Amino acid sequence: MSAYLTRLRLIEIPAFIVQRGDSTAGAVLVKLNTLDGKACCYQRSFDLMTGDRKWMVLAEGDEAEVDLSVSKQCGFDPDLWVIEVEDKQGRHLLDEPGLE
Repeated sequence: MSAYLTRLRLIEIPAFIVQRGDSTAGAVLVKLNTLDGKACCYQRSFDLMTGDRKWMVLAEGDEAEVDLSVSKQCGFDPDLWVIEVEDKQGRHLLDEPGLE
């Protein structure tokens, strides 16, 4: 997670840890806020076709709806980490090598 935050910081994309989970076992959600009232939340999942772990969309649309989905996930999993990335261009870097 720290490597991801560093990559974002190096290209001046703001990111914040908004929910701290368990440091050894917590899953991670990444919410991309495009600062126009829209957002998209990503979670790590297994691709059923390949068996690879990939970042997949959990929720997207109006920011309030995405926030509600994130809140529900936090209610199910108290160990969950949530990172919020803010970028008008929609960059999240999750497709970069080493983060898929």
